[in-house]
Amino acid sequence: MSADRQIIHMDQDAFFVSVEVRKNSELTGKPVIIGSLSDRGVVASCSYEARKFGVHSAMPARMARMLCPHGIWIRGNMDEYSKASHEITEILKENVPLIEKASIDEHYIDMSGMDKHFGTLLYARELRAKVMRETALPISFGLSVNKTVSKMATNECKPNGELNIEKAVVQPFLNPLSIRKIPGLGEKTFIKLSDMGIKKIYELSQVHPEYMNSILGKNGIWLLQKAKGIDDSPIIPYQEQKSIGTQTTFKNDSIDLVAINYLLTSMVMELAFELRQKKKQTACITVTVRYSTREDVTKQAVIPYTALDGPLIKKVKELFKAAYQKRLLIRLVGVRLSNLVNGFEQIDLYAESEEQYSLCQAMDKIRRRFGPDSIKLASGINLNL
Repeated sequence: MSADRQIIHMDQDAFFVSVEVRKNSELTGKPVIIGSLSDRGVVASCSYEARKFGVHSAMPARMARMLCPHGIWIRGNMDEYSKASHEITEILKENVPLIEKASIDEHYIDMSGMDKHFGTLLYARELRAKVMRETALPISFGLSVNKTVSKMATNECKPNGELNIEKAVVQPFLNPLSIRKIPGLGEKTFIKLSDMGIKKIYELSQVHPEYMNSILGKNGIWLLQKAKGIDDSPIIPYQEQKSIGTQTTFKNDSIDLVAINYLLTSMVMELAFELRQKKKQTACITVTVRYSTREDVTKQAVIPYTALDGPLIKKVKELFKAAYQKRLLIRLVGVRLSNLVNGFEQIDLYAESEEQYSLCQAMDKIRRRFGPDSIKLASGINLNL
């Protein structure tokens, strides 16, 4: 762990709720819950006032209503949250040397070496103030020697806070915390370690590496390093062009629009499944049409973050319709999803109907067991173009 690393973790405070409060100041200080009120619905986000009653993200709506019967429920608007996320990212990109967009509402910033020119803590404070001033949205940050500790520092100082953990105090900072606060530690692992009497990070840090490896394998060594404040993972630069895509060249040039729309549906389902497997969302769709004349026509659209089949299929077909204007034979069609960020369930729990969300989950379960081509929508059957 290098003393020279200066990693800032910036995280929006109850992001979806904050966007709603920005629109309607009367929600300030109220127990606001973003999500669906139906029995099958879940909580996508909630205010800190609602969290005092035990409400949290991904909680079933029925339970949230029992815990906080006077909560103010809002269906939410993913388009607005996506736009707000882009606002914040653009501000940060313009003011820091290296940034990673970890999810819709959090960023890592590498300021290593910049402290020779000015104090990193002071700069982080100024940057936080700039974001709040220009977006009217609250944000917190943690500053430390790596991504793990800076994220944990942010979590400890939220909401509306800041915390600097220098190398000399990393272990004293971590020791009294619950192991549950280690990023990436799952519920099953937490229960297993708790049953062994390991509940605090200090207790975990004292376990012999060979023993951790014997009970949890590589994941045990990874957790042990986290408990000791060790994390050499780099900042992955945020790139607008980070993407996944697929294309199909036809055996014979075609003008069969019905078959091509079936094919586009199948292509989108394949890409959406890949997104969900990687726990990612897309905010940009590009459709390419190559005519028999070898001319390419490309259409692109920015969309609310999603990884669900329905909205992606609908937008791809709209873009194809816009691209196909010359009524010529088509040689190739391609679909690319870009502007990817981490997160699936946390973001899209309420954005589409519960039926579509459940359908995606059921289909993904079948694909994981029997293969990616084991199930498709009827509108995505391969017609061997």
